[in-house]
Formats: sequence, C-alpha cells, structure tokens
Amino acid sequence: MFDAEHAKDELKRYRKRGPRLTTRRLVRELIREGVTGSTVLEVGGGVGAAHLALLAAGASSATDVDASRAFLKAAEREAARRGVRDRVKHLHGDMVDLAPEIPPADFVVLDKVVCCYPDAESLITLSAEKTRRTLGLVYPSDMWVSRVINWAFNLWVGMEDFKTYVHRRERVEAFAGSRGLKLEKRFLTGLWQVAIFSRPR
Repeated sequence: MFDAEHAKDELKRYRKRGPRLTTRRLVRELIREGVTGSTVLEVGGGVGAAHLALLAAGASSATDVDASRAFLKAAEREAARRGVRDRVKHLHGDMVDLAPEIPPADFVVLDKVVCCYPDAESLITLSAEKTRRTLGLVYPSDMWVSRVINWAFNLWVGMEDFKTYVHRRERVEAFAGSRGLKLEKRFLTGLWQVAIFSRPR
C-alpha cells in the first residue's frame, strides 16, 4: 500500500502544494503551544510534512518512525533537501514494537496513522507515554458517513494485510487519558478530526 511509487507521488505533491489541510491545521495548533527548542516524535511521518514544519518553526530535533521503507527514504531525501538531515533521526519499523528504544519527546504527532492501525489502544497509549507535553492526532471522525466510506474503501481495496479503521472518539480519548493526557482542543476538518492532548504541568 505504501510502496515506492506511492511515496514518489506523495513527495511530488507535497513539494508542489505543501502539507495537506489537516496537517496544516495540526501543525498550526502545535506551534501555538510553543515549539521553540523542543523535541518532536512523529509516528508514521510519511514524507515528513509535520515534523519538518515543526523544525522550521523552531523545534530542535525530530524522530521519524515509519513502517514503510519507501516513505522513510522519501522523508530522508526531503530532510536533506531542506538542510535539516542532521536534526532528524529516521527509524524503520512499527512504533509499538520499537517503543522501548524510542526516547520521549515534547511533541508527539500521529497524522492519519490511527486510521491504519488495528490495535489503536497500544498505538495511542504508547505514543501518549512518550509525550512530555503535547500529543497531536489526526484521525477519521466517527460519523456514520465516515464508517460507510471506510467500509467501501476496504471492500474496494480488498487487501488481506491492510485495512483502514474508524475508531470511536471516546475510546481514542480514553486511551490518551489513561496515560495522563487531557484533551485540550478538537476540530473537525471534513471527515477528519484534529485532536490536541496536553500533559498537565
């Protein structure tokens, strides 16, 4: 699903048009939290749109974890092109499996990742554990229309090893809350929702 051709097309689109709407909204809200000198962990970073924007806004360093080698290489190329390759650590693998070796970060970002992972509880709770300050998520709203579209997409793709999911908002918030994070902001952007969780100071 996330092969070299897909990564090439997405990087080309990103260089021409910039981050997608939901990513822009997510990044804007995180920047308002104050990212100068902070560390960033992005799970499933794709071509790197979110963490590269946060680095440009003043974050000191980022860790990019991605299960797709093709997208990880695309993110590495873009980081090099922007002159920040030495400020980003790229890790290949599943966040849940790699969690013990990933250090905590001030800001943790999952931009359209929760929708592609069957075990939302493990993914979100482990990401929340790594969060020192703020966790930002973009995931599908759980409106009925989102569920119908998700069902139709999975039927159309028909892949045994890949499916998308619409997780209940209450469950997602409970998973983050179980690790001490509080929902601060939530926005609907089309069929997607942007959620910002913070750790009480």
